[in-house]
Amino acid sequence: MKILSPRVLRALEQLNAAYPWDHNAHYHQWILRQLPKRFDRALDIGSGTGDLARLLSRRANKVLGVDSDPRIVAHAQHLTSRDAPVAFTVADAMTDTPSGPFEVITCVATIHHLPFAQALTSFRSLLAPGGSLVVVGLSRAETRVDYLLGLTSVPLNPAMGWLKNKGRRSPRPLSMTAPTRAADMTFKDLAREAQDLLPGVQLRRRLFWRYTLVWHNR
Repeated sequence: MKILSPRVLRALEQLNAAYPWDHNAHYHQWILRQLPKRFDRALDIGSGTGDLARLLSRRANKVLGVDSDPRIVAHAQHLTSRDAPVAFTVADAMTDTPSGPFEVITCVATIHHLPFAQALTSFRSLLAPGGSLVVVGLSRAETRVDYLLGLTSVPLNPAMGWLKNKGRRSPRPLSMTAPTRAADMTFKDLAREAQDLLPGVQLRRRLFWRYTLVWHNR
């Protein structure tokens, strides 16, 4: 059964194109609220244009952002002040991760590009005792709750875009031009694997086709 007509869907798509906004950056302030006020070293996996890494640098002594796209890494470096305690490098998240430990590790809209359990195992090994891992990810819709959150997000998406762009038509941000890939794991499956690997991990479904994962290495 079709819930939205093709005409309505086309109208929503046009609004989304006219008022684009970064769904991942929407969660940056929430990420900061999960972290200590000060920490030593932070690692941002899939750092993109460096927006989150620069926010982390306000609390950290040193932040390292890694991304597999040389073009986006170069742009992140261009946007970042030389005085900021941030460095960006081109690296594969599974094979070229820098040596730890890190007090904070973040990973936004990247882990679904990676083997999930292997990635969490790697992040765990890099996290310092007492450190915090925060992931914002995507999962494949399966349950009624998944579809309800997705359906709720459909009309909210252009409304949020209009608000964030203050009603002005805007070009698509560079942070939204990275290659995309549909998630292949359901929330139930990734939650089960995460709970096996990270005792006490907290996961929650979110609006705008995202979920969050928080783990503190007690």
